[in-house]
Amino acid sequence: MMSNITNTANPPGFSFNRADSLRQRSISSRRSASLSRVSSDRVLSSIRLSHELADQILAVVDSSAVARIGDSGDRVVCEEEEMDNNFTIDPVTDEAFVVLEGLPLTDAKSPLAEEPILSTSIEEKQYKLPHRIDYCAYLIHLSVFGFLGVFTRYFLQKLFGPGHLALTSDTTPLYLDLPSNMLGSFLMGWFGIVFKPDLRHVSEHLTVGITTGYMGSLTTFSGWNQKMLLLSSKGHWMFAVAGMLLGLFIVNESITIGVEFAEGLRKRFKCNLNKWKIDTKNRHVAVIVVMLFSLITIWVVSCILAVVKVHHLTNGAVLWLGCVVAPPGVWTRWYLARLNGVGIGKNSYLKWFPIGTFLANVIAACFMAALSVISKAVNTERSGLILSGIQLGFLGCMSTVSTFVAEVYTMRQSGHSGRAFIYSGSTVIVSFVLGTLIYSVPVWTKNYH
Repeated sequence: MMSNITNTANPPGFSFNRADSLRQRSISSRRSASLSRVSSDRVLSSIRLSHELADQILAVVDSSAVARIGDSGDRVVCEEEEMDNNFTIDPVTDEAFVVLEGLPLTDAKSPLAEEPILSTSIEEKQYKLPHRIDYCAYLIHLSVFGFLGVFTRYFLQKLFGPGHLALTSDTTPLYLDLPSNMLGSFLMGWFGIVFKPDLRHVSEHLTVGITTGYMGSLTTFSGWNQKMLLLSSKGHWMFAVAGMLLGLFIVNESITIGVEFAEGLRKRFKCNLNKWKIDTKNRHVAVIVVMLFSLITIWVVSCILAVVKVHHLTNGAVLWLGCVVAPPGVWTRWYLARLNGVGIGKNSYLKWFPIGTFLANVIAACFMAALSVISKAVNTERSGLILSGIQLGFLGCMSTVSTFVAEVYTMRQSGHSGRAFIYSGSTVIVSFVLGTLIYSVPVWTKNYH
């Protein structure tokens, strides 16, 4: 009886067909896995080859050019004057080799890629401002965009701080300036790397204003370093270390995402910027007049409001006082950036090291620590407002994260990860150690609260 039931449930040939089906599935599965591994290996090989190709291309590029990609300071004015005097066009500019995803940006179609091969007759038709007026135009653009950077940074501090969203604070590794540093690094991937050639095609003043002026003032390294010193001085050493490491990781990822996002936009959307190019005398004059009027208006209003609010000790005193002293901070950083790519000593050692950006960040961090100690020593409300305004405006604009992270990103993408680690590590460690000596030691010895 059981035999009949078994035969009924399993007709002849069923077990053979089932075994054959299982064997075919196993073979198909192995083939699929093998093809998947082959495809993965091909993808990895392509990535490796692209990086090797980038290394070969960038091997012939002077390391000083990579150091100046983030910011070359007022050297751009001197270089333009030399080009005008010599009636020649330098074939390799500061940003001639901006690296994106392991490949130089010169592969992408942009106006910058065609500029070096333009005929001198076309270049001579473009109006050039006199040297002094040209220099003043840069300072005006830096100031106006610096104001916008301070406004944005202050707004983001309040929005994400304890008073509203409460995502950042002075007591956790998520410091108050983290959102502005993230946004500035993200935008630096757009306008400081991917779209920078297009901006330069429109106006060099606009390019410097947006990258060095706005994003350099939107982000602040000295504020970040001071918040970590505040944590360590209270004994929260792990929070301070976590804040530094987490902060470095976040801003580096922010610029990477910004570059990838901007590259996607570049591939999908084409825009002709020739009609917006500022290359005539009338256009130069119009832009300078508008920017100068904006500068005077914002500066005068900031001075008036700063005096009134500091006198009455009301809200907003820090913001308006910060705007008053913001332009000198931007100018100082831009002037120090001329040292990028120069090297150290007569033999120009370490030309790959952006010494100008390094000095701006370290010096601003040291002064930030010193003013914090003075604020604790004096310990009055009015002095606290004044010193906080100087920290927000002058020192916040003098230091930068956007340019710093752009330089680190470029070093990594150009095949020099070791240099990127040395540069970023030295900036963070030197600033933190000096800040500890200037700020934390007096706080511990004098028992400041």
